[in-house]
Amino acid sequence: MSRTWLVTGASSGFGRAIVEAAVAAGDFVVAAARRTAALDELVAAHPGRVVAQRLDVTDVAAAESAVGELVERYGRIDVLVNNAGRGVVGAVEETTDRELREVMDLHLFGPAALTRAVLPHMRRRRSGAIVQMSSMGGRFAFAGVGAYCASKFALEGLSEALAAEVAPLGIKVLIVEPGAFRTGFAAAGTLRRSAALPAYEETVGPVRASLAASDGEQPGDPAKAAAVLLTALDAEHTPLRLLLGNDAADALSAHWDGSRAEFAAWEELSRSTDFDG
Repeated sequence: MSRTWLVTGASSGFGRAIVEAAVAAGDFVVAAARRTAALDELVAAHPGRVVAQRLDVTDVAAAESAVGELVERYGRIDVLVNNAGRGVVGAVEETTDRELREVMDLHLFGPAALTRAVLPHMRRRRSGAIVQMSSMGGRFAFAGVGAYCASKFALEGLSEALAAEVAPLGIKVLIVEPGAFRTGFAAAGTLRRSAALPAYEETVGPVRASLAASDGEQPGDPAKAAAVLLTALDAEHTPLRLLLGNDAADALSAHWDGSRAEFAAWEELSRSTDFDG
């Protein structure tokens, strides 16, 4: 039986690749973006299989209303993919309150609103899947990406709790954690940069430069990522987290090793803080 998908940020990158993979699997997709003109080519390539939906995920009220309208029009939403997002680079001190709130709206509050909106429909049918596009930066952070990682950490915490809550209701939750993929993430017109302070040139400067230089050269293939995502969703035991890319696998493995070593060094003191007896 074919599924109905709602994919945000569908005009390019992972969003577009996921739409194309879903269509290739025989499914129907509502492709969402802030500007529907950006979806014209995608819709034209798949007549009757992909429809465009104007959706700004940071407009919570409009997003929730759109879900209700889509369910009424198409009968159901089987898979929600919260993919809309952008890269943000800057030291924590460099990041303004407005910049931090904007990335939280995009990566946390928007997906949370859409998730709340689809859940009543999925619960009634006791089936469905929610895909949260996170990042390897949803597991660990490094200099220059504090705001971005904070938003992804928050999304992952919310989603881990959600998964435990909705599993008995027949609903899957999949957190996707890509490394560097050849999307528009690091493109000059997409990547947001906080105003630089000289104090952070040594720590954040190389991150700014390497991100800009990586555009179009990233090792990850979005089409392969989308195919693996569909495989994970169709598995009998869908993983809670799906790491994608050799760079992500290597970085997370090294992070785990460091965390384990730090735990071992401080374990005795960690365990010393209970009441005696």
